[in-house]
Amino acid sequence: MINLDVEKKKIYDVIGAIHDVHKYLGPGLNESCYQEAMELQLQDSAIPYKREMTFHPIYRGRTLEATYRIDFLCKDDIIIELKAVTELNANHRAQLFNYMRLLNRPCGVLVNFLPKFADIQRYFYDNESKNILAVDGHIIKNYRDI
Repeated sequence: MINLDVEKKKIYDVIGAIHDVHKYLGPGLNESCYQEAMELQLQDSAIPYKREMTFHPIYRGRTLEATYRIDFLCKDDIIIELKAVTELNANHRAQLFNYMRLLNRPCGVLVNFLPKFADIQRYFYDNESKNILAVDGHIIKNYRDI
């Protein structure tokens, strides 16, 4: 079973880096601007990361040709998806949840930089139960309902 307290501590500095980017740049820019700034902030904060990491899903032990790309993979465990949209929706969350599940990573952060205050949503994937959990520990049963 996933230990949420441990995972929350693991992403603390990453969340701080996100806040730093939004505080400095402010709201209303395009996603690529925030991505570039986020990369610089991760470097300045000495947080290990990979930007725009591509991967191929596995089906019954075979690699598919389909290619997906995540915005950032930090500390080899934390998937970060950046958005600059009016409002985060179920499709954005489903994208993050699928990446977490397909890559078997325990932490996911969905960020919307467009609002006055950055919308930062943290989620966790329990590989044992195959559930996505909200930050308070409740199971998210239907990605489209949140």
